Amino acid sequence: MASVSRSVADESNAPAATEPKFWNWRGFRICYRHQGQSGPAMVLVHGFGASMGHWRKNIPDWSQFAQVYALDLLGFGQSHKPTPGLVIDYTFETWGDLLADFCREVVGEPAFLIGNSIGCVVAMQTAVSHPDWVRGVVQLNCSLRLLHDKRRASQAWIKQISAPMLQNLLAIKPLGDFFFAQLATPKTVRKILLQAYRRQEAVSEELVELLLQPARDRRASDVFIAFTRYSQGPLPEELLESLPCPTLIIWGEEDPWEPLELGRKLAEYPAVDAFISLPNVGHCPQDEAPEEVNPLVQDWLCQQLEKPVNP
Repeated sequence: MASVSRSVADESNAPAATEPKFWNWRGFRICYRHQGQSGPAMVLVHGFGASMGHWRKNIPDWSQFAQVYALDLLGFGQSHKPTPGLVIDYTFETWGDLLADFCREVVGEPAFLIGNSIGCVVAMQTAVSHPDWVRGVVQLNCSLRLLHDKRRASQAWIKQISAPMLQNLLAIKPLGDFFFAQLATPKTVRKILLQAYRRQEAVSEELVELLLQPARDRRASDVFIAFTRYSQGPLPEELLESLPCPTLIIWGEEDPWEPLELGRKLAEYPAVDAFISLPNVGHCPQDEAPEEVNPLVQDWLCQQLEKPVNP
């Protein structure tokens, strides 16, 4: 990819970090940060169980050439966590509407969306449903949604039986709360991260606490269970089929949850501008290998900005 001038590792040149801000969306408080004063707008979308803090190693670099926004999706981080099913459903369509309204009301212009895991699906859903507000999408280890109802027939028979059974059990609130309580401990979170991350040194105490803090909210369990039971909605390839903007896909080759060989199949869609795999990197490239991801994203965005605008 073409290189551009930058000082990716020079923290001294990066704008100072900003305090969290809050935006009201349909009566719910959404937490976000903004850093950078000029250049294209970038909106960063975290994965399941994470928050905007998962972008802490990327924002300082990207804010040197862009206006960078990172938000906590509804149900995660410091954003409100309304009870699922009562006033709102946690679906990709819901989050896509949220993201488009965020670009419209907070950013004030169409943005490049950068996602990790399910954040990639949210970003693509936003682009498909609200194309006027998305200039391009960067996907970091997109969730393939392997437990989706449409994929069930292709799974091993034990998964075909066990997955729906577990989802139904989790719907029983005392069981769901107990299950979540067992997960939301430093020991378990660290164990999960050590599975997801190829670079074990990236699994720090800071990262563990970053993921645990929102889990202490009394409604975090309800959101977690609701999404764990969500086996409907769009598949990534369905969104790629209709994606109205270019997308860059970056994939950590050692991802234990989203296999590289399946991820490569996404590169076959016309909207995919490039597919780049990163050796010795797991499910969260932006946190494991920011020194590789940050310049790749910057180069791609600069290439998109150089392209002529269609009349």
